[in-house]
Amino acid sequence: MSWVSDADDLEKAIRHAAARSGGWLGFERFMQIALYHPQGGYYAGDTPIFGTGLGDGSDFITAPELSPRFGETLGRQVAQALAATGVHEVWEFGAGSGALADQVLSRLQAESVPLRSYTIVEVSASLRQRQQARLTRWGGRVRWVSALPQTLEAVLLGNEVLDAMPVRLLVRQAGTWHERGVAVREAPDGAVRLSWADCPTALRPPVEVPGAHDYLTEIHPQAEAFVRTVGERLRRGAAFFIDYGFPEAEYYHAQRHMGTLMCHRLHRSDSDPLSDVGRKDITAHVNFTGIALAAQEAGLDVLGYTSQGRFLLNAGLLDGLDSLPLAQRAPVLKLVHEHEMGELFKVIGFAPPASSRGWTPVGFAQGDRTHTL
Repeated sequence: MSWVSDADDLEKAIRHAAARSGGWLGFERFMQIALYHPQGGYYAGDTPIFGTGLGDGSDFITAPELSPRFGETLGRQVAQALAATGVHEVWEFGAGSGALADQVLSRLQAESVPLRSYTIVEVSASLRQRQQARLTRWGGRVRWVSALPQTLEAVLLGNEVLDAMPVRLLVRQAGTWHERGVAVREAPDGAVRLSWADCPTALRPPVEVPGAHDYLTEIHPQAEAFVRTVGERLRRGAAFFIDYGFPEAEYYHAQRHMGTLMCHRLHRSDSDPLSDVGRKDITAHVNFTGIALAAQEAGLDVLGYTSQGRFLLNAGLLDGLDSLPLAQRAPVLKLVHEHEMGELFKVIGFAPPASSRGWTPVGFAQGDRTHTL
């Protein structure tokens, strides 16, 4: 496959990374560069990325852009967690457009919740600028950092963060497992050519995939390492992650033989990450069992796990909905309908043992699915 891009620095970064590894680049490293390289990476670009639909130049819609009710409802859970664990800070990972932070802060202010600070961990300089522009009304209450401190006492939030963390690809062909990577070659005209290339590997999915048919899937070492780091540093408080994905038994089901890797651009999706590199998003669904095990290995308790729809309903999403204009009600219902975002997206919560006792998060009060992990 050919790759045509104006991002010369991104092209050079991929070429150099491949050269250091003998011309074959593991997909995890390729995805890292394509998304996060500071010159030409997808999240370093100037396009809106997060939007409300076709015509605004954005690539996809996230729940906070769909309706402010999402963040306001999540804010009720945050308020409860702050009070139950005795902490006074909120930290958000990868705050996107800043919409979620704005909505949560509005809910906390409306409920007069004492809050020392709202900290955003953001690695993208361009997204940080957009967030700062959107959140000016909160003044010094919001601050930005690029890394976690060694210890944390806070309520942590991550909406569609885990799915953007680079994955490794495993493919079974003719009964033999390979790791799928990217072969990088320079054509006579100087253009970079990208193609899939498989190498034998001892890596395997975390559960055996029945059958002998060809099978493509992902494993998630970076997301799991991130959650372990959070677990090691969170001394008091709680963490809530919202993303699309499945428990392990569903993720590695024998019938899911094409994997979950997907690209997004201008509200269209495709499965070819080797084209338009740096100009579209690359994601994979989350294996929530792996995330839960990583958190437990780091000493956290699982507070609950359920669908986004059930979580938001438990937290009061529909309270007062009848008073809204019809045009505002429809997006709210998309957040919970099982054929929209309600079922595909899940919510998982964690807390250190000292902060997990004596309370049940309102979002997990009914319909908890922890037993399915």
